[in-house]
Amino acid sequence: MLKKNAEIELRIEKVAFGGKGVARYDGMVLFVERALPGDHVRARIRKVKRNFAEAYPVELLQPSPLRIEAPCRHFGYCGGCKWQNVDYQQQLRFKQHIVAESLAHIGGLRELKVEATLPSPKVFHYRNKMEFSFTGRRWLTPEELDNPQIEKGFALGLHTPGAFDRIIQIDYCWLQSETLNQILRFATSYFRESGLPVYHLRTHEGLLRFLVLRESAARGEVMVNVVTSRPAREELADFASQLRNRFPVVASVVNGVNARPAQIAYSDQVLVLAGKDHIEEQLDECIFKISPNSFFQTNSHQAVQLYRLVRDLAEVEGERVWDLYSGIGSIAIFLARQAREVVGFELVESAVQDAFENARIKGTANCRFVAGDLKDTLQAHLSEAPEVVVCDPPRAGMHEQVVRMILKANPRRIVYVSCNPTTLARDLAYFSSHYRVERVHPVDMFPHTYHVETVVKLDRRCAN
Repeated sequence: MLKKNAEIELRIEKVAFGGKGVARYDGMVLFVERALPGDHVRARIRKVKRNFAEAYPVELLQPSPLRIEAPCRHFGYCGGCKWQNVDYQQQLRFKQHIVAESLAHIGGLRELKVEATLPSPKVFHYRNKMEFSFTGRRWLTPEELDNPQIEKGFALGLHTPGAFDRIIQIDYCWLQSETLNQILRFATSYFRESGLPVYHLRTHEGLLRFLVLRESAARGEVMVNVVTSRPAREELADFASQLRNRFPVVASVVNGVNARPAQIAYSDQVLVLAGKDHIEEQLDECIFKISPNSFFQTNSHQAVQLYRLVRDLAEVEGERVWDLYSGIGSIAIFLARQAREVVGFELVESAVQDAFENARIKGTANCRFVAGDLKDTLQAHLSEAPEVVVCDPPRAGMHEQVVRMILKANPRRIVYVSCNPTTLARDLAYFSSHYRVERVHPVDMFPHTYHVETVVKLDRRCAN
């Protein structure tokens, strides 16, 4: 019987969604963090449940042959990457395996062929958005603890794995461009010397909360959003001026205001400090307006491949299309040329406004967008039922009521874009009595992480 804090030797067999290694001990499944298939480890039990246990390695007895040297000096301490120490081709195989396992064990879809994972055109420096957190109490790595020159107060960086209150200083991130790394270093130096108080997570006092950097891969424009606990136009005016003088590519400097206790880099209010209130990205011939709170795929280079795949699987030929969870209209506008009409449904009002503007910029007249909770808005549009439904829900997947509305609409085809294999598997099981899965295609939007997008084509089993 396994007990908490016991140490045991394990051989890691495979990986699970979440990036943990999977091993077995006396018939019990163990999930081991920071472990790869082929590793032989001595692990300490962290938690014991009825059907599984969680552990972490205390000694690597024999490393897996899959291991390589991670280029980032923060790897292992920073929560941004899990798999920089794995060859990229092997990462793609891991993701294919994770999707197949999720569909089989959660969705009961065991006979499906899962395509090879579509690789990202860029493996490093691919992210167009990064969120960094301010802290007044820097978390130090073991190497930094031994360096008396390291400042132990202010930091601007990323969280350690699984800890919302531990921030390590990041001077160079391999996931963002050199331009964004330069801006990050400038902002770190500026705010360290500014004397502006950092927001405290427990007392909720202080000003500086997040620095959100966004970049257009096609246009080269950069947006810098300093998220504060209250409006700070005067306090940030000098920063905005110096930033724009030093970095001409910065097209937008904004102050996002978030007074909520939760550690979320969302702006309830946005003040423009310099330049525009948005930047523009271009994918193929489509131009998209991106505001501070807009959801947009964070890998622009791979987003083009993703949307082309969606378009190919949808096979729209002059039909009505519903685009569910449509965001700023990216997929809807991509499909509009082949469709008679595309109707996008989206909860966030500001995203719907951006979607209308993006359709106007593109000159797309056959797209319209509906704001509101999909559980409510779909019911009102059943009289205009679509032939094709494309859905790109959040990580939690689709609400059962949304699934029921889709089944009532009875489209001939559904293309499901998922960012979470576990909720994808659950939702596909909901559809299985009425639709058969024709294609399952993982897409790597996030190299060096366990995250994977999956595009699934479902066809109606029979005409009703």
